[in-house]
Amino acid sequence: MSERPPLEVAEIVRTSVDAYEASYGLSADQQKVISALLQCRTAALGGHVDECGQCGQQRISYNSCRNRHRPKCQGSQAAQWLESQRSHLLPVPYAHVVFTLPRLLAPLALQNPRTVYGLLFRAASQTLLEVASDPRHLGARIGVLALLHTWGQKLDHHPHLHCVVPAGGLSLDGGGWVPCRRRFFLPVRVLRRVFRGKFLEFLGEAFAHDELSFHGSLKPLSHETRFRTLLTEARRTEWVVYAKPPFGGPDHVLKYLARYTHRVAISNRRLLSLHDEVVSFSYKDYARGHQLRTLRPQALEFTRRFLMHVLPRGFVRIRRYGLLANAQRERNLACCRESLGVGDPTTPSPPEETVPVQAGEVAQASEAPTVLCPVCGDVPMHRIETLPRLPRPGPGSVLAARESG
Repeated sequence: MSERPPLEVAEIVRTSVDAYEASYGLSADQQKVISALLQCRTAALGGHVDECGQCGQQRISYNSCRNRHRPKCQGSQAAQWLESQRSHLLPVPYAHVVFTLPRLLAPLALQNPRTVYGLLFRAASQTLLEVASDPRHLGARIGVLALLHTWGQKLDHHPHLHCVVPAGGLSLDGGGWVPCRRRFFLPVRVLRRVFRGKFLEFLGEAFAHDELSFHGSLKPLSHETRFRTLLTEARRTEWVVYAKPPFGGPDHVLKYLARYTHRVAISNRRLLSLHDEVVSFSYKDYARGHQLRTLRPQALEFTRRFLMHVLPRGFVRIRRYGLLANAQRERNLACCRESLGVGDPTTPSPPEETVPVQAGEVAQASEAPTVLCPVCGDVPMHRIETLPRLPRPGPGSVLAARESG
């Protein structure tokens, strides 16, 4: 069992949430995340009591909030999700393509996350599908698994989309599998140009349909002339699209995905200290050979950066397109395997919604893994009592959630 980190994100948020609310206010989505952070693995969410049948040692375990923004709640969910993907992987190399929103447009995403992040998914996926279908490049129908990250190593705002793609696809005439070149998937220069054009087109349509809001320093952009000027500037900007050469096979892809899916803006293990309202955390300086450095923001600034990455309620941050789109995925994968001359996976995974979870992770979990007594060592403990949840705090009451935790 891994040791508990000396400092957790929840502790920092707890010390600065009142100052943050006074300075910036809290959206409903942010209130929900903070309540989850402060109540997670406390009596507020209920739990259970285990007892050793030999020495009588008891252990109380409180339930997890399962909130996707909390570092400690992602490990088991990521493992379950990855296991469910095994049957969706093909025995071919995979490519990793990253689409980054330019800094000029990132402030729009902070004020309009659901719309702008949605456009990021739409533009990137259509770019990959369109360029891949072009006979001058691959000339095939491909599948795309895309997942959104909104942060950089310094916890700053850096919206980008990771796309993991089988390095090949089904021929447009149905003639079979079309592999890409050994060390080359699709031309980055073309991807960059098409992605920029599509995103700006979609953003202009969103403006025309009043789907964007502008507040504070962005308010001037509500005027059409200023907004069109912004689009022109963005069109002249060099957009960043990164494509890694095709790599590995299914097992390698699972390990690769584990680095990106269910990741949160910052993990507890990167936190170093909290002293005199100053937080110290480590980050990788990619500009200097991935050197490990330390950043020391005020706790209030740390909380502000952390809450920038709270996604709108119900926003789906992992999506599939093309051959991997949910509606026709099984049929498309069967066609791919037939074209590749391989059979179905020998061990199909259970559906995602029925994957069992670890004890203490979810209050509704019906089965728990064997827990060994910390005193006796090899004697299993048995559940003897279930602890109910405490009554929920009033709506929007962050202070009540903190006190109940």
